[in-house]
Amino acid sequence: MLRLISVVALAWILAALPLRAASFNILALGDSLTAGFGLPPDNAFPVKLESALKSEGLDARVIDGGVSGDTSSDGRDRLDWVLTGDVDAVIVELGANDALRGIDPGGTEAALADILARLGARRLPALLAGMRAPRNLGPDYVERFDAIYPKLAQAYNVLYYPFFLDGVAAQSDLNQEDGMHPSAKGVDIIVARILPKVEELIAEARKK
Repeated sequence: MLRLISVVALAWILAALPLRAASFNILALGDSLTAGFGLPPDNAFPVKLESALKSEGLDARVIDGGVSGDTSSDGRDRLDWVLTGDVDAVIVELGANDALRGIDPGGTEAALADILARLGARRLPALLAGMRAPRNLGPDYVERFDAIYPKLAQAYNVLYYPFFLDGVAAQSDLNQEDGMHPSAKGVDIIVARILPKVEELIAEARKK
């Protein structure tokens, strides 16, 4: 009887341990901004984000699902094979290449909507990282493109980070020579700014 009581007590203690201690897998689905184009592997966004989460006491693994050159449609088309069974939540960072290529915003919106719908069907919480169109594409294109992300975040009830390159875009000292891809220092700023939203993502996923 005493042994049974001890086992039950241990179960209660384990159940009461902070959820922060549990291992957690996040898929970062993106393009070159996620993949760390032009950077050593240990300076890529997923690696630095994982390190930042661990420094906050979160035993999280960030899976690099970034492919340089991918459009939102490319990300949608490979979603099933990168979405392994151990994924607990997803960061969606896509659309920069759509804008650079002048792809119709309607196509970008449709691809991102499909991604979010499929994640919702799997009950996987998502964080949608917004992107902004280059201003030289004209006001009509910019307005239509920039509106995609807040609209989809509301429609699919997902967490939303307005601009993935916040604080880094157009800052020469935070980007590589091409002026588009963040330097290691730029990635540090991206990680620091998006970190609170990623922590929200983990908390939301654990509620489920």
